[in-house]
Amino acid sequence: MNSIYIIFTFLILSLFSVKDSYSIYNIYFKKLYQNDTLQNKKDTINLIAVGDIMMGTNFPNKSYLPINDGADLFKNVEFLLNEGDITFGNLEGVIGNGGIPKSCNNPKYCYTFRMPEHYISNIKNAGFDLLSIANNHANDFGLEGRKKTASVLKTADINFAGSLEKPYTVFTKKNIKYGFLSAAPNSGCFSMKNYSKVVEYLKYLDSICDIVIVSFHSGAEGYKAIHTPRVDEFYLGNNRGSVYEFAHLCIDAGADVILGHGPHVTRAVELYKNRFITYSMGNFCTYARFNLKGPSGVAPIFDISLNSNGEFIAAKVISIKQIGEGIPLVDPSKAAWKYLQSLSKEDFPESALIFNEKKCIISKSH
Repeated sequence: MNSIYIIFTFLILSLFSVKDSYSIYNIYFKKLYQNDTLQNKKDTINLIAVGDIMMGTNFPNKSYLPINDGADLFKNVEFLLNEGDITFGNLEGVIGNGGIPKSCNNPKYCYTFRMPEHYISNIKNAGFDLLSIANNHANDFGLEGRKKTASVLKTADINFAGSLEKPYTVFTKKNIKYGFLSAAPNSGCFSMKNYSKVVEYLKYLDSICDIVIVSFHSGAEGYKAIHTPRVDEFYLGNNRGSVYEFAHLCIDAGADVILGHGPHVTRAVELYKNRFITYSMGNFCTYARFNLKGPSGVAPIFDISLNSNGEFIAAKVISIKQIGEGIPLVDPSKAAWKYLQSLSKEDFPESALIFNEKKCIISKSH
C-alpha cells in the first residue's frame, strides 16, 4: 500500500514547481513517519541522533552560504528531529567570528568552516539540544574560534562537549541526568587516543549520571571507508585510531550509547554488552564544500530507545538524502538503511541485532 502512495505522490510532484513539490513531498513523509517513530513509554528514553552538520561557511567568502540565512535547511526533517527527549548532532566547524584561519600545506585538502553566529537559531529551532564539537574542523580558527563557538552554544543553552577545554558535560532534562563525552584524534579536541583519561572521565560520569552518551569523530573518509575495521585507520597520512577499540573501551568504562561520525558515509551499527554503537552517521546537513555523491549524500536519522539503565531497546532509522548543495530530505529509496543493514551484517555478524526491513527498525534478539 505504501508503494502506491509513493507513486501517487511523485505523480503530484510533477504538476508543481520545485519549491511546491518539496513541500508536498515533505507533507507526505511527515504523515508516513509521525505515527511510526518509537514513542516514549514509561521508563524509556528516546535519543534522536544524526551525523555531521555544517550549515555553510562565510570563509573564504559568503558564496558558500545558503539562501535565507539557512533558515530552510532543516525544514524537511524538523518534525523528525523534535521527536526525542534528546536530539544530537555533530557541529562540523566553528560558529561565530574570531580567531585566525588555519594554514594548509596542501590547498587541495584545505577546507575551513566558519558558520555565522546567528545560524545558531537554525540549530535551536530544529530541536538540537546536544552537540559534539570534537572533529577535524573544530580548530579551523584556533583557540579563539573554539572559545567563540563555546560562547555561542552556551548562550543558546545547547549542551556540548569535545574540546580540550571541555571534554565532557553533565546536564539534566526531564528528571534524567545525562553525562556526555566527545572525542576526536584532532587538534583542539579531547583526544580519543587518551585512553586513560577516557576511562577516568567515563567512570566518573557513570557514577553520577543516569545515562552516559559518548560521541566520536574518527575513521578514514569517503566511499572506500564504508566498512568498519577493527584496527587503527589512517587518512591523509594521519593515524585516526581504532573506532572499534575506542567504542568497546567506552562501554566497558560505563558508557551507554556510542554515536560515531567522521567518515562522511553511513557505517555499521553494533550491539556490545547490550549497548548500542553507531560507527558513522554520515553527512546529515553539510551545505557546500562537501562531496554529496553516492553514499556521501545519504545518511540515517536514528531514533534510539533506551531503558532507564541505558540498555538498548530498539532504534527506528529514517533515511535522508541531501539535495542541491546540501539540504536534508526524507529519502523514499531508503539508501542509508540499505547501507546500514548490509554493512552491519557484514562487519558485525556476531552482533545480536535484528533488522526489520519493512519498518526500518533495529531490535535485539532475545
